[in-house]
Amino acid sequence: MPSRISLLLCAVIALLLVCQTYAHIFESKDVSVASLSVAEIEDKLQECPLVQALNQHKVATHPPTSSVTSRIFAVLFPGSPAVNALLATLYISGPPNFLLALCPPNIDPSSLSVMVAFAVGGLLGDTLFHLLPEIFLGEDAEEHVRFVMVEPNKNLILGVAIMVGFLTFVAMDKGLRIATGGEDPHDHSHAHGKVEGGEKAAASGIDKKDSSTLRSRKPTKDTPLPAPPTKEVNPSAKLGGYLNLIADFTHNITDGLALSSSFYASPTIGATTTVAVFFHEIPHEVGDFALLIQSGFSKRAAMGAQFVTAIGAFLGTCIGIAVQEFGGSSGSVGGEVQAGLYGTSLQWGDMLLPFTAGTFLYVGTVAVIPELLETGPNKGEELRKTLTQFLAMFTGAGIMLA
Repeated sequence: MPSRISLLLCAVIALLLVCQTYAHIFESKDVSVASLSVAEIEDKLQECPLVQALNQHKVATHPPTSSVTSRIFAVLFPGSPAVNALLATLYISGPPNFLLALCPPNIDPSSLSVMVAFAVGGLLGDTLFHLLPEIFLGEDAEEHVRFVMVEPNKNLILGVAIMVGFLTFVAMDKGLRIATGGEDPHDHSHAHGKVEGGEKAAASGIDKKDSSTLRSRKPTKDTPLPAPPTKEVNPSAKLGGYLNLIADFTHNITDGLALSSSFYASPTIGATTTVAVFFHEIPHEVGDFALLIQSGFSKRAAMGAQFVTAIGAFLGTCIGIAVQEFGGSSGSVGGEVQAGLYGTSLQWGDMLLPFTAGTFLYVGTVAVIPELLETGPNKGEELRKTLTQFLAMFTGAGIMLA
Protein backbone atom coordinates (compact mmCIF):
# COMPACT_ATOMS: atom_id res chain seq x y z
CA MET A 1 0.00 0.00 0.00
CA PRO A 2 2.74 2.58 0.87
CA SER A 3 4.49 1.86 -2.43
CA ARG A 4 1.28 2.55 -4.36
CA ILE A 5 0.77 5.82 -2.52
CA SER A 6 4.34 6.90 -3.23
CA LEU A 7 3.97 6.01 -6.90
CA LEU A 8 0.75 8.01 -7.06
CA LEU A 9 2.43 11.01 -5.43
CA CYS A 10 5.34 10.77 -7.87
CA ALA A 11 2.89 10.64 -10.78
CA VAL A 12 1.03 13.71 -9.54
CA ILE A 13 4.30 15.62 -9.02
CA ALA A 14 5.47 14.63 -12.51
CA LEU A 15 2.18 15.78 -14.01
CA LEU A 16 2.45 19.13 -12.22
CA LEU A 17 6.01 19.59 -13.47
CA VAL A 18 4.96 18.76 -17.02
CA CYS A 19 2.01 21.16 -16.84
CA GLN A 20 4.29 23.89 -15.48
CA THR A 21 6.75 23.25 -18.30
CA TYR A 22 3.99 23.53 -20.90
CA ALA A 23 2.76 26.71 -19.28
CA HIS A 24 6.23 28.25 -19.69
CA ILE A 25 6.31 27.07 -23.31
CA PHE A 26 2.94 28.69 -24.00
CA GLU A 27 4.04 31.92 -22.37
CA SER A 28 7.32 32.00 -24.31
CA LYS A 29 5.58 31.34 -27.61
CA ASP A 30 2.75 33.73 -26.77
CA VAL A 31 0.21 30.91 -27.28
CA SER A 32 -3.22 31.43 -25.73
CA VAL A 33 -4.96 28.38 -24.32
CA ALA A 34 -8.29 29.91 -25.34
CA SER A 35 -7.20 29.65 -29.00
CA LEU A 36 -6.89 25.86 -28.81
CA SER A 37 -9.76 23.59 -29.78
CA VAL A 38 -10.69 20.55 -27.72
CA ALA A 39 -8.95 18.26 -30.21
CA GLU A 40 -5.79 20.35 -30.11
CA ILE A 41 -5.79 20.27 -26.29
CA GLU A 42 -6.10 16.49 -26.52
CA ASP A 43 -3.09 16.37 -28.87
CA LYS A 44 -1.03 18.50 -26.49
CA LEU A 45 -1.89 16.21 -23.58
CA GLN A 46 -0.71 13.20 -25.57
CA GLU A 47 2.80 14.74 -25.59
CA CYS A 48 2.94 14.53 -21.80
CA PRO A 49 5.39 11.80 -20.61
CA LEU A 50 2.94 10.54 -18.00
CA VAL A 51 0.17 10.21 -20.61
CA GLN A 52 2.55 8.40 -22.96
CA ALA A 53 3.35 5.96 -20.16
CA LEU A 54 -0.39 5.39 -19.66
CA ASN A 55 -0.73 4.80 -23.41
CA GLN A 56 1.96 2.11 -23.30
CA HIS A 57 0.25 0.47 -20.33
CA LYS A 58 -3.11 0.48 -22.11
CA VAL A 59 -1.72 -1.06 -25.30
CA ALA A 60 0.10 -3.71 -23.26
CA THR A 61 -2.93 -4.69 -21.18
CA HIS A 62 -5.63 -4.17 -23.85
CA PRO A 63 -4.04 -4.66 -27.27
CA PRO A 64 -6.11 -3.43 -30.23
CA THR A 65 -8.02 -6.24 -31.90
CA SER A 66 -9.93 -6.41 -35.16
CA SER A 67 -13.20 -8.27 -34.71
CA VAL A 68 -15.32 -9.79 -37.45
CA THR A 69 -17.95 -7.07 -37.08
CA SER A 70 -15.35 -4.30 -37.39
CA ARG A 71 -14.04 -5.85 -40.61
CA ILE A 72 -17.57 -6.09 -41.98
CA PHE A 73 -18.24 -2.47 -41.04
CA ALA A 74 -15.01 -1.43 -42.77
CA VAL A 75 -16.23 -3.05 -46.00
CA LEU A 76 -19.74 -1.60 -45.78
CA PHE A 77 -18.57 1.91 -44.83
CA PRO A 78 -15.23 2.59 -46.55
CA GLY A 79 -15.48 6.35 -47.13
CA SER A 80 -15.72 9.66 -45.33
CA PRO A 81 -18.43 10.36 -42.72
CA ALA A 82 -20.64 12.00 -45.38
CA VAL A 83 -20.25 9.08 -47.82
CA ASN A 84 -20.78 6.51 -45.09
CA ALA A 85 -23.94 8.29 -43.90
CA LEU A 86 -25.39 8.21 -47.44
CA LEU A 87 -24.47 4.52 -47.80
CA ALA A 88 -26.13 3.75 -44.46
CA THR A 89 -29.29 5.57 -45.55
CA LEU A 90 -29.35 3.45 -48.71
CA TYR A 91 -28.94 0.27 -46.63
CA ILE A 92 -31.82 1.07 -44.28
CA SER A 93 -34.17 2.38 -46.99
CA GLY A 94 -33.73 -0.14 -49.81
CA PRO A 95 -33.98 -3.70 -48.40
CA PRO A 96 -36.94 -3.12 -46.02
CA ASN A 97 -38.96 -1.58 -48.86
CA PHE A 98 -38.11 -4.37 -51.29
CA LEU A 99 -39.20 -6.91 -48.67
CA LEU A 100 -42.72 -5.50 -48.96
CA ALA A 101 -43.06 -7.29 -52.31
CA LEU A 102 -42.95 -10.59 -50.40
CA CYS A 103 -45.57 -9.51 -47.83
CA PRO A 104 -49.16 -10.67 -48.37
CA PRO A 105 -51.71 -7.84 -48.48
CA ASN A 106 -53.69 -9.33 -45.58
CA ILE A 107 -50.77 -9.54 -43.16
CA ASP A 108 -51.73 -9.09 -39.51
CA PRO A 109 -49.54 -6.39 -37.88
CA SER A 110 -50.03 -8.00 -34.46
CA SER A 111 -47.93 -10.95 -35.70
CA LEU A 112 -44.92 -8.61 -35.78
CA SER A 113 -44.80 -8.19 -31.99
CA VAL A 114 -41.69 -10.34 -31.59
CA MET A 115 -39.85 -8.43 -34.32
CA VAL A 116 -40.99 -5.15 -32.76
CA ALA A 117 -39.58 -6.27 -29.39
CA PHE A 118 -36.29 -7.16 -31.10
CA ALA A 119 -36.17 -3.70 -32.69
CA VAL A 120 -36.90 -2.02 -29.34
CA GLY A 121 -33.97 -3.83 -27.77
CA GLY A 122 -31.71 -2.68 -30.60
CA LEU A 123 -32.84 0.96 -30.41
CA LEU A 124 -32.59 1.22 -26.63
CA GLY A 125 -29.32 -0.70 -26.62
CA ASP A 126 -27.78 1.62 -29.19
CA THR A 127 -29.04 4.68 -27.30
CA LEU A 128 -27.93 3.56 -23.83
CA PHE A 129 -24.74 1.71 -24.76
CA HIS A 130 -23.38 3.95 -27.52
CA LEU A 131 -25.14 7.27 -28.15
CA LEU A 132 -25.47 8.62 -24.59
CA PRO A 133 -21.91 7.67 -23.52
CA GLU A 134 -20.60 9.19 -26.76
CA ILE A 135 -22.58 12.39 -26.15
CA PHE A 136 -21.33 13.04 -22.63
CA LEU A 137 -17.91 11.32 -22.56
CA GLY A 138 -16.81 10.71 -26.13
CA GLU A 139 -15.56 7.46 -27.63
CA ASP A 140 -12.64 5.50 -26.28
CA ALA A 141 -9.55 5.21 -28.48
CA GLU A 142 -7.80 1.85 -28.74
CA GLU A 143 -4.27 3.19 -29.11
CA HIS A 144 -4.22 5.85 -26.37
CA VAL A 145 -6.05 7.11 -23.31
CA ARG A 146 -8.49 9.98 -23.59
CA PHE A 147 -9.46 12.76 -21.21
CA VAL A 148 -12.80 14.45 -20.67
CA MET A 149 -12.81 18.20 -20.15
CA VAL A 150 -15.74 19.17 -17.93
CA GLU A 151 -17.09 22.60 -18.88
CA PRO A 152 -19.72 24.69 -17.10
CA ASN A 153 -23.18 24.20 -18.69
CA LYS A 154 -21.92 21.70 -21.29
CA ASN A 155 -23.76 18.68 -19.87
CA LEU A 156 -26.81 20.88 -19.27
CA ILE A 157 -26.95 21.94 -22.93
CA LEU A 158 -26.54 18.33 -24.10
CA GLY A 159 -29.37 17.26 -21.78
CA VAL A 160 -31.59 20.01 -23.15
CA ALA A 161 -30.90 18.82 -26.71
CA ILE A 162 -31.93 15.27 -25.73
CA MET A 163 -35.16 16.59 -24.19
CA VAL A 164 -35.88 18.72 -27.28
CA GLY A 165 -35.58 15.62 -29.48
CA PHE A 166 -37.92 13.69 -27.18
CA LEU A 167 -40.51 16.48 -26.98
CA THR A 168 -40.36 17.06 -30.75
CA PHE A 169 -41.71 13.57 -31.30
CA VAL A 170 -44.26 14.04 -28.53
CA ALA A 171 -45.56 17.18 -30.28
CA MET A 172 -45.61 15.46 -33.68
CA ASP A 173 -47.45 12.43 -32.32
CA LYS A 174 -49.93 14.62 -30.44
CA GLY A 175 -50.62 16.71 -33.54
CA LEU A 176 -51.32 13.61 -35.63
CA ARG A 177 -53.67 12.24 -32.99
CA ILE A 178 -55.58 15.52 -33.01
CA ALA A 179 -55.76 15.42 -36.82
CA THR A 180 -57.19 11.89 -36.75
CA GLY A 181 -59.80 12.72 -34.13
CA GLY A 182 -58.01 11.16 -31.19
CA GLU A 183 -56.88 7.97 -32.93
CA ASP A 184 -53.26 6.88 -33.02
CA PRO A 185 -52.07 7.11 -36.65
CA HIS A 186 -49.44 4.46 -35.89
CA ASP A 187 -52.03 2.01 -34.54
CA HIS A 188 -52.03 -0.78 -37.10
CA SER A 189 -55.14 -2.44 -35.68
CA HIS A 190 -57.84 0.23 -35.52
CA ALA A 191 -58.47 0.36 -39.27
CA HIS A 192 -58.40 -3.42 -39.48
CA GLY A 193 -60.93 -3.68 -36.69
CA LYS A 194 -63.32 -1.31 -38.45
CA VAL A 195 -63.20 -3.26 -41.67
CA GLU A 196 -63.76 -6.52 -39.80
CA GLY A 197 -66.64 -4.92 -37.90
CA GLY A 198 -68.33 -4.05 -41.20
CA GLU A 199 -67.91 -7.63 -42.41
CA LYS A 200 -69.40 -9.02 -39.20
CA ALA A 201 -72.37 -6.66 -39.46
CA ALA A 202 -73.03 -7.78 -43.02
CA ALA A 203 -72.72 -11.42 -42.02
CA SER A 204 -75.13 -11.00 -39.11
CA GLY A 205 -77.61 -9.37 -41.50
CA ILE A 206 -77.49 -12.41 -43.77
CA ASP A 207 -78.05 -14.76 -40.86
CA LYS A 208 -81.33 -13.06 -40.02
CA LYS A 209 -82.78 -13.82 -43.47
CA ASP A 210 -84.87 -16.89 -44.17
CA SER A 211 -82.50 -19.77 -44.95
CA SER A 212 -85.09 -21.38 -47.26
CA THR A 213 -85.12 -18.26 -49.41
CA LEU A 214 -81.36 -18.44 -49.75
CA ARG A 215 -81.50 -22.09 -50.80
CA SER A 216 -84.09 -21.37 -53.50
CA ARG A 217 -81.87 -18.79 -55.17
CA LYS A 218 -79.71 -21.20 -57.13
CA PRO A 219 -78.00 -19.71 -60.16
CA THR A 220 -79.18 -20.89 -63.56
CA LYS A 221 -77.62 -20.60 -66.97
CA ASP A 222 -79.68 -17.49 -67.72
CA THR A 223 -79.10 -15.91 -64.29
CA PRO A 224 -75.68 -14.22 -63.93
CA LEU A 225 -73.72 -14.77 -60.75
CA PRO A 226 -73.91 -11.85 -58.33
CA ALA A 227 -70.76 -9.73 -58.09
CA PRO A 228 -68.78 -10.15 -54.85
CA PRO A 229 -69.43 -7.37 -52.36
CA THR A 230 -66.78 -4.68 -52.26
CA LYS A 231 -65.31 -3.64 -48.94
CA GLU A 232 -66.01 -0.06 -48.05
CA VAL A 233 -63.13 1.75 -46.38
CA ASN A 234 -64.00 4.04 -43.52
CA PRO A 235 -63.07 7.68 -44.36
CA SER A 236 -61.26 8.09 -41.04
CA ALA A 237 -59.18 4.99 -41.83
CA LYS A 238 -58.24 6.44 -45.22
CA LEU A 239 -57.29 9.74 -43.54
CA GLY A 240 -55.23 7.79 -41.03
CA GLY A 241 -53.37 6.15 -43.90
CA TYR A 242 -52.38 9.49 -45.43
CA LEU A 243 -51.43 10.96 -42.07
CA ASN A 244 -49.35 7.87 -41.36
CA LEU A 245 -47.41 8.58 -44.57
CA ILE A 246 -46.67 12.09 -43.29
CA ALA A 247 -45.56 10.69 -39.93
CA ASP A 248 -43.42 8.07 -41.68
CA PHE A 249 -41.78 10.75 -43.85
CA THR A 250 -40.96 12.84 -40.76
CA HIS A 251 -39.72 9.80 -38.88
CA ASN A 252 -37.39 8.94 -41.76
CA ILE A 253 -35.95 12.47 -41.64
CA THR A 254 -34.93 11.90 -38.02
CA ASP A 255 -33.41 8.55 -39.01
CA GLY A 256 -31.28 10.36 -41.59
CA LEU A 257 -30.23 12.94 -38.99
CA ALA A 258 -29.28 10.12 -36.62
CA LEU A 259 -27.14 8.38 -39.22
CA SER A 260 -25.28 11.51 -40.29
CA SER A 261 -24.57 12.69 -36.74
CA SER A 262 -23.48 9.19 -35.68
CA PHE A 263 -20.93 8.80 -38.47
CA TYR A 264 -19.50 12.24 -37.77
CA ALA A 265 -19.13 11.19 -34.12
CA SER A 266 -17.22 8.00 -35.00
CA PRO A 267 -17.36 5.13 -37.53
CA THR A 268 -18.27 2.64 -34.79
CA ILE A 269 -21.19 4.72 -33.50
CA GLY A 270 -22.41 5.20 -37.06
CA ALA A 271 -22.27 1.48 -37.82
CA THR A 272 -24.12 0.42 -34.65
CA THR A 273 -26.76 3.10 -35.22
CA THR A 274 -27.25 1.81 -38.78
CA VAL A 275 -27.83 -1.71 -37.45
CA ALA A 276 -30.33 -0.47 -34.84
CA VAL A 277 -32.27 1.64 -37.36
CA PHE A 278 -32.27 -1.20 -39.91
CA PHE A 279 -33.84 -3.70 -37.50
CA HIS A 280 -36.38 -1.07 -36.47
CA GLU A 281 -37.31 -0.24 -40.06
CA ILE A 282 -38.38 -3.79 -41.02
CA PRO A 283 -41.40 -4.12 -38.66
CA HIS A 284 -42.07 -0.39 -39.03
CA GLU A 285 -42.32 -0.60 -42.83
CA VAL A 286 -44.35 -3.83 -42.78
CA GLY A 287 -46.79 -2.40 -40.23
CA ASP A 288 -47.23 0.81 -42.24
CA PHE A 289 -47.69 -1.28 -45.39
CA ALA A 290 -50.49 -3.25 -43.71
CA LEU A 291 -52.14 -0.02 -42.53
CA LEU A 292 -52.07 1.43 -46.05
CA ILE A 293 -53.66 -1.75 -47.43
CA GLN A 294 -56.40 -1.49 -44.81
CA SER A 295 -56.84 2.20 -45.71
CA GLY A 296 -57.78 1.35 -49.31
CA PHE A 297 -54.38 1.37 -51.05
CA SER A 298 -53.54 -1.36 -53.53
CA LYS A 299 -50.38 -3.38 -52.91
CA ARG A 300 -48.53 -1.56 -55.72
CA ALA A 301 -49.70 1.87 -54.49
CA ALA A 302 -48.73 1.05 -50.88
CA MET A 303 -45.25 -0.04 -51.95
CA GLY A 304 -44.85 3.12 -54.04
CA ALA A 305 -45.94 5.29 -51.12
CA GLN A 306 -43.38 3.63 -48.85
CA PHE A 307 -40.63 4.27 -51.39
CA VAL A 308 -41.65 7.94 -51.52
CA THR A 309 -41.42 8.25 -47.74
CA ALA A 310 -37.90 6.78 -47.94
CA ILE A 311 -36.86 10.08 -49.56
CA GLY A 312 -37.26 11.62 -46.11
CA ALA A 313 -34.30 9.57 -44.85
CA PHE A 314 -32.04 10.92 -47.60
CA LEU A 315 -33.32 14.44 -46.90
CA GLY A 316 -32.52 14.09 -43.19
CA THR A 317 -29.06 12.70 -44.00
CA CYS A 318 -28.28 15.62 -46.30
CA ILE A 319 -29.49 18.11 -43.67
CA GLY A 320 -27.30 16.42 -41.06
CA ILE A 321 -24.26 16.47 -43.34
CA ALA A 322 -24.80 20.18 -44.06
CA VAL A 323 -25.09 20.99 -40.35
CA GLN A 324 -21.94 19.02 -39.55
CA GLU A 325 -19.92 20.51 -42.41
CA PHE A 326 -21.00 24.14 -42.00
CA GLY A 327 -22.10 24.21 -38.35
CA GLY A 328 -18.84 22.78 -37.07
CA SER A 329 -18.23 20.63 -34.02
CA SER A 330 -16.11 20.79 -30.90
CA GLY A 331 -13.90 17.98 -32.18
CA SER A 332 -12.74 19.78 -35.31
CA VAL A 333 -9.00 20.26 -35.63
CA GLY A 334 -7.30 23.31 -37.08
CA GLY A 335 -8.64 26.66 -38.11
CA GLU A 336 -9.85 29.47 -35.95
CA VAL A 337 -11.73 28.40 -32.84
CA GLN A 338 -15.30 29.69 -33.01
CA ALA A 339 -17.27 30.84 -30.01
CA GLY A 340 -19.31 27.93 -28.71
CA LEU A 341 -22.88 27.77 -27.49
CA TYR A 342 -23.42 29.63 -24.21
CA GLY A 343 -19.71 29.89 -23.47
CA THR A 344 -18.91 26.20 -24.05
CA SER A 345 -16.93 24.47 -26.79
CA LEU A 346 -20.12 22.98 -28.24
CA GLN A 347 -21.09 23.90 -31.79
CA TRP A 348 -24.41 23.45 -33.57
CA GLY A 349 -23.14 20.26 -35.17
CA ASP A 350 -22.76 18.74 -31.69
CA MET A 351 -26.51 19.12 -31.09
CA LEU A 352 -27.60 16.57 -33.71
CA LEU A 353 -26.49 13.45 -31.85
CA PRO A 354 -28.28 14.28 -28.54
CA PHE A 355 -31.37 15.38 -30.51
CA THR A 356 -31.54 12.03 -32.31
CA ALA A 357 -30.87 10.20 -29.02
CA GLY A 358 -34.01 11.88 -27.66
CA THR A 359 -36.05 10.73 -30.66
CA PHE A 360 -34.73 7.18 -30.23
CA LEU A 361 -35.78 7.21 -26.59
CA TYR A 362 -39.29 8.23 -27.61
CA VAL A 363 -39.58 5.66 -30.41
CA GLY A 364 -38.19 2.87 -28.24
CA THR A 365 -40.40 3.62 -25.23
CA VAL A 366 -43.54 5.73 -25.70
CA ALA A 367 -44.20 4.84 -29.34
CA VAL A 368 -43.61 1.07 -29.13
CA ILE A 369 -43.73 -0.18 -25.54
CA PRO A 370 -47.54 0.34 -25.24
CA GLU A 371 -47.97 -2.03 -28.19
CA LEU A 372 -45.94 -4.69 -26.37
CA LEU A 373 -47.98 -4.15 -23.18
CA GLU A 374 -51.26 -5.16 -24.86
CA THR A 375 -52.51 -8.51 -23.56
CA GLY A 376 -55.39 -10.88 -24.20
CA PRO A 377 -57.63 -12.98 -21.95
CA ASN A 378 -55.59 -16.20 -22.34
CA LYS A 379 -53.06 -15.99 -19.50
CA GLY A 380 -50.93 -18.94 -20.56
CA GLU A 381 -50.62 -17.80 -24.14
CA GLU A 382 -49.86 -14.22 -23.07
CA LEU A 383 -47.16 -15.43 -20.66
CA ARG A 384 -45.43 -17.40 -23.42
CA LYS A 385 -45.76 -14.41 -25.74
CA THR A 386 -44.27 -12.09 -23.11
CA LEU A 387 -41.29 -14.37 -22.51
CA THR A 388 -40.65 -14.53 -26.26
CA GLN A 389 -40.83 -10.74 -26.54
CA PHE A 390 -38.38 -10.26 -23.65
CA LEU A 391 -36.01 -12.80 -25.20
CA ALA A 392 -36.19 -10.92 -28.51
CA MET A 393 -35.63 -7.61 -26.72
CA PHE A 394 -32.52 -8.89 -24.90
CA THR A 395 -31.26 -10.35 -28.17
CA GLY A 396 -31.58 -6.98 -29.89
CA ALA A 397 -29.79 -5.26 -27.04
CA GLY A 398 -27.10 -7.97 -27.00
CA ILE A 399 -26.29 -7.34 -30.65
CA MET A 400 -25.47 -3.74 -29.71
CA LEU A 401 -22.88 -5.08 -27.23
CA ALA A 402 -21.15 -7.26 -29.83
